[in-house]
Amino acid sequence: MTAISNLESDRLYLDSDGKPLADNTEQFRWIVIIKENLEILFAAFDDVFIAGDLLWYPVQSRLIAPTAPDIMVVFGRPKGRRGSYKQWQEANILPQVVFEILSPSNNADEMNRKLEFYETYGVEEYYVYNPDNFQLEGWLRQNGHLNRIWQMNGWVSPRLGIRFETGEGEMKIYHPDGQRFLTSIELSQRATQAELRLEQESQRAEQMAQYLRSLGVDPDNLPLQ
Repeated sequence: MTAISNLESDRLYLDSDGKPLADNTEQFRWIVIIKENLEILFAAFDDVFIAGDLLWYPVQSRLIAPTAPDIMVVFGRPKGRRGSYKQWQEANILPQVVFEILSPSNNADEMNRKLEFYETYGVEEYYVYNPDNFQLEGWLRQNGHLNRIWQMNGWVSPRLGIRFETGEGEMKIYHPDGQRFLTSIELSQRATQAELRLEQESQRAEQMAQYLRSLGVDPDNLPLQ
């Protein structure tokens, strides 16, 4: 019997489950918001890998079906392109934090299977958000098991340092510095506003310099305050 090479073996593990990333606009919006803000949060850390809708194979076995968390965060693995997350190729480091964003197609049996999967394969923090009714649920690994977090309003993720607020309607998430997770449009608007402020400050500085020159004062030789 001919042995199967590592490359041939890897081809047995598909990079897609054939399912769409999201079922509706709200689910997709929240997947993007959380993933992109986490990318920003950990942009300076080369060993934090973040992905959306990426198949995770926890063990090298065709008998164990993979799952694709809506967002996964892996501490201890480099950023970069991947077709799927094969744990045996990743120093056997598992995703420590996962998020699921619910859609109407998700049923209780499916979500129970996901919880069991994450329980079995060592996830430390698991969060489920339903954008239709604004309900956020969370689980934290303690004593080897994922235990329900009963108070999510004001909860701070031990791994990520982000804070969840669920007291008034739609969930809000805050960076460790208190800045709210923003959409791509809000981020673009904030960058534009910052550029505008810098331009206005530069114009004011140039106007002041011109005024001083009109008085015969060289602004470049003014004593530092």
